[in-house]
Amino acid sequence: MATSDMESSDPAGPAALFAPPFAVDEPAAQTLPYVFNTGHSGAVYPASFLAASRLDSLSLRRSEDAYVDRLFAPVVALGAPLLRANFPRAYLDVNREPFELDPRMFDGRLPPYANTRSMRVAGGLGTVPRVVADGQEIYPGRIAAAEAVARIEDLYKPYHRALRALIQRTARTFGHCFLIDCHSMPSTSLGRDEPKADVVLGDRYGTACAPELIDAFETQFREKGFRVVRNKPYAGGFITEHYGEPNLGRHALQIELNRALYMNETSLALTADAGDLVVALRSIIVAVAEETTGMQPLRMAAE
Repeated sequence: MATSDMESSDPAGPAALFAPPFAVDEPAAQTLPYVFNTGHSGAVYPASFLAASRLDSLSLRRSEDAYVDRLFAPVVALGAPLLRANFPRAYLDVNREPFELDPRMFDGRLPPYANTRSMRVAGGLGTVPRVVADGQEIYPGRIAAAEAVARIEDLYKPYHRALRALIQRTARTFGHCFLIDCHSMPSTSLGRDEPKADVVLGDRYGTACAPELIDAFETQFREKGFRVVRNKPYAGGFITEHYGEPNLGRHALQIELNRALYMNETSLALTADAGDLVVALRSIIVAVAEETTGMQPLRMAAE
């Protein structure tokens, strides 16, 4: 397994706070038409960020998909690359549009093309978040608009360039690509009217991947005893929507794992069940890969 570190070309920018901002764990040879992504698993909290926040590090980590990169790490030995963030979601969220920004957060003018009116911005969870996952404000006051732009230019854009390159390489090599966007969810995130789930599979209501992919994952998770729900409350974010182009043979599926399966949600410590989950996930991915690797790209007829 090889690991290639991706760093910004500007050593004075936000990327300099991380070592490195993100990395691609590469198999010795890519043998599967899969790319795995853990964009919310970053756990490096620079001292300057902690000093600028009104929250302690444990509170900031409430937004983090803690340990998800570790849970999916075996995919590399199976023959698929894994892209993982080191910067935390509370600092920058790569599962958003590039400029989904809340103008109430910033001093100075945002770019005119910024999306300031999305539902995610309204909830405080834009590209540069205003709140952590439980709704607590991250900053005691406004931050400079230039700081938000710097994070996007220095971290967000290089991250997506790396993700796009992996998808394109995989599609060229195999004729198609399956992107699996890996996340975790609080056990309390499912509403009273929603079935309790161990796993939520999101394909943007059938638009981001071929049905064979989500069907295969649902079948394998259920056979392992997991309770599975599709698209509610998580249908897939920007990455699933943006990179899922099944008519071009590029499929994207979001997987949300219930954090109670593998960690103490108060202390964020791994539990004894984490090892069993890693084994189960590996077995599921092997079975799904065997079932889907031979799929042909679905292409729309030319008009």
